[in-house]
Amino acid sequence: MATELEKRHELTEVYKELDQSGLIFLASGNISIRHEDGMLISPTGASADKIAPEHFIFCNFDGTCPDGGKPSSEWSMHAAIYASSPSTQAVVHTHSDNCVAVSCTNQPLPPFHYMIAAFGGGDVRCTPYVTYGSPELGRAAVEALQGRNSCLLGNHGMISHGTSLRKTYNLALRLEILCRQYIQARQAGEVVMMQPHEIDIAIERYKTYQIA
Repeated sequence: MATELEKRHELTEVYKELDQSGLIFLASGNISIRHEDGMLISPTGASADKIAPEHFIFCNFDGTCPDGGKPSSEWSMHAAIYASSPSTQAVVHTHSDNCVAVSCTNQPLPPFHYMIAAFGGGDVRCTPYVTYGSPELGRAAVEALQGRNSCLLGNHGMISHGTSLRKTYNLALRLEILCRQYIQARQAGEVVMMQPHEIDIAIERYKTYQIA
């Protein structure tokens, strides 16, 4: 099991990668890892060029931070996901360009490509708009994530959760790529959606497919 210091270093590395891959800009994103009875989460206003292991804040799921510091404004959404999913070990939230664009339609990302199955179902759900940083947003995200590892947040962005920080980062990157491809497909012409039985087969195959 990773030590707290190892978790802090991994959080720093992945936060910088999110910036380098274009998934976050300025302070528009936050990440966390489950730790003890709470989580280690990026601080409010974190920038990738200045973030360091010691900047990540230990936060209980009620929002209290025993060691001080100010956690991300979205701490309650992270806490709600951890509370609803005991297997979740990491959460990644971004405002990546194409996820934001699709989220502003307030519609799910539909089964236009078989890799939609990587997110756990026949689409990637989208919540309605809910005020950022609010407990209500956490509840909306938890509902949209039922049976899924990722969802879009209406007029906001996206969020993923998984069994490791690396896997969760990869989900966020994969969702951004698929949202970009969906936008491009719509520009190319009428998009032909996969049939229910076709996406069901893909979902079954993904159950035994090891996603990095």
